Amino acid sequence: MDSGALLDILGNENRRRILRLLARKPCYVTEISEYLGVSPKAVIDHLRKLEEAGLVESRTDEKRRKYFHIARNLRLEVTVSRHGFGAKSAYPASPDLDLTRCHYLSIDGVDLDGGDGDVNALADELAELEALERELSLAQRWVQGRLADAREDLAEELAADGREGLYAEVVAAVAGGAGDPAAIAQRVDAPEDVVEGALAALAERDVLEREGGSWSLTGSA
Repeated sequence: MDSGALLDILGNENRRRILRLLARKPCYVTEISEYLGVSPKAVIDHLRKLEEAGLVESRTDEKRRKYFHIARNLRLEVTVSRHGFGAKSAYPASPDLDLTRCHYLSIDGVDLDGGDGDVNALADELAELEALERELSLAQRWVQGRLADAREDLAEELAADGREGLYAEVVAAVAGGAGDPAAIAQRVDAPEDVVEGALAALAERDVLEREGGSWSLTGSA
């Protein structure tokens, strides 16, 4: 499910409360109803939407009670700034992911051997990973701040009667490797004819140039 649909699903407070409860333990409808203080019928409707979104699954015990639980790990990020809005969802990467490909990240000193079933070792690993998560969160905040500053500076350079935000996104998309109008339109989430107008205007200002059907920054070849 795409991030926009997830935002719609999670926009309901009771569905968020259901997920918080299920993150602690599997529950059946009556438990959830008592926890939320809403009718079982309303709970069933919320659970159906969460199941359709792939966020929740169910199983039936020997007493034929249907228990609901979180289906999988998911991260949803939302960014709002003067020059951009975006949402993206991500699922956990494989444990075999080669982190050497991440040029700006090092996890030297973090013991990730899994603890081999030893409770103390597993607790230590959890603590180390939580510390790493805090550091990554701080680094992400720094990057988001720098991104906002860079977009602001670029937009100021491209000041164009209120269209500088779009122009900055188009230039950034081209710099990031999107060359044809369709790819740029997809990157900036704008109609292709609007993007083509922006490309033409930026070409007139000698910011971008086109060779064949591909756009690039002027003088970047």
